[in-house]
Amino acid sequence: MAVTDKFPLIGIYGGTFDPIHYGHLRVAEELLDIAGLRRMIFVPSGAPRLRAAPTASRGHRAAMVRLAIQDNNRFSLDEREINRPGISTTVQSLREYRRELGDNTALCFVLGIDAFAKINQWSEWHELFDLCHFIVVTRPGFVSIEADQNLPDEVRKVLSSRYVTDVSELESQSGGFIYAAQTSLLEISASQIRSLISAGKSIRYLLPENVVEYMKFNRLYTGNL
Repeated sequence: MAVTDKFPLIGIYGGTFDPIHYGHLRVAEELLDIAGLRRMIFVPSGAPRLRAAPTASRGHRAAMVRLAIQDNNRFSLDEREINRPGISTTVQSLREYRRELGDNTALCFVLGIDAFAKINQWSEWHELFDLCHFIVVTRPGFVSIEADQNLPDEVRKVLSSRYVTDVSELESQSGGFIYAAQTSLLEISASQIRSLISAGKSIRYLLPENVVEYMKFNRLYTGNL
């Protein structure tokens, strides 16, 4: 790649998606435009290492993501972690992406500010910055990531050397930068949806209707949909 060439940006959006909802989808849609991503890859986790096991099975969670994104040609589903036995680690998936896509593509891993504050707990976390950029999603009006008092010292040290404020810098190399993106971040959570279902309350307009119908047909999360 010539020095003047730009690296195409590919978004990687990991999570349990238990279930996927409009909060996930809106963030992904806005980031396509904010960061100029060529596409966004949704990667449902299999067995997460740092959080409780998901309520729905791997197959059901992948199926719900597939339904939710089916009409967006810039969204795609990757089931590598769903199909991988054992614990899911981000570093393993990013190593695979790097081998598959080569060094001329910039990978942009999407995560919320709360998750970024705990990134030092992730497996082999220092290597992650050699494999991808991080796009940290914050709310409009949120204190700047640099001023966030919840960041551990070792995370703050990495941030100080890798933080960029110009999104175009992500195109200058295949990984290594941290960029904070402000999105609308709808006040929706998967745990809220599961609680509403358990209480027999409506979840309409919180997630795509075809996902609601899938959950109803498969009696996911119990309760009266």
